[in-house]
Amino acid sequence: MAALDQVVDAVERAAWLDRPSEAVAGLVRRVLPTGRFSDVLTGTIIGHPLHPVLVALPIGSWTAAACLDASKGSKDAARWLVGFGVAAAVPTAASGAADWLTTSGAERRVGTMHASFNSAALLLYTGSWLARRSGHQRRGVALAVLGLTATSAAGWLGGHLAYALGVGVDTTTFQHLPEEWTDVAAETALTPGAATRADANGAPILLVRTPDGVVALADRCTHRGGPLDEGEVSDGCVTCPWHGSVFSLEDGAVVSGPATRPQARLEVRVVSGRVQVRRADEPRTLRTRPV
Repeated sequence: MAALDQVVDAVERAAWLDRPSEAVAGLVRRVLPTGRFSDVLTGTIIGHPLHPVLVALPIGSWTAAACLDASKGSKDAARWLVGFGVAAAVPTAASGAADWLTTSGAERRVGTMHASFNSAALLLYTGSWLARRSGHQRRGVALAVLGLTATSAAGWLGGHLAYALGVGVDTTTFQHLPEEWTDVAAETALTPGAATRADANGAPILLVRTPDGVVALADRCTHRGGPLDEGEVSDGCVTCPWHGSVFSLEDGAVVSGPATRPQARLEVRVVSGRVQVRRADEPRTLRTRPV
């Protein structure tokens, strides 16, 4: 375990990966469509990143093919499974690339290595399918073994991205919003239609005075933690200044991505000219300790 930690730590610090990563990112930006289709790739329309959902398809197919190869099962079935995994890897890679574009630093570097191993696996499995189709079964099996090894390495790095580095996780998950009414600002300090940052017992809060009153959202963007108070407020929405996610001021819902999770909305009241906020009641235990 310590050896694996040392390996991934070296990857996180590998500044030499930055230049090729940025070059690839520029190419990906030109290739991947924007707008509504981009929201599909990032998972905005389903409320969670799409990439973790799709990875089960190629990995499951290739693992099943490996089981057939090991048990000397149907060669035709194994070939079809390998081919299906190759086909499924294309949209899976596209969704992963869409997520990777909005990372930086250590996350970008680990994501680059994750993608490199997955690309190698895709090439190996494509070769395996071609070999099997041409009747070279042993060569196809050998390439598949190498492909599964590359896929396993990529999967481990993908797990590190999600569970150790928090890529794809709602960045407000562990944020402790006040349970009791908490004074955060003077009502007169709020400019109508403009974003104002406030502090609620250490948690950054976005305040906006609208025609219907004052609204309050968690200020840290759920996507990558961008400061929403520095974003544009218009048409009843606020836009994150980092990656352009748009959230409704009415309920914090995601209007457009790449964010997938809504912003937490707080209850607001004005007492003697002072704005007070508190979080809505929720049963989530990981939010019970301040961060």
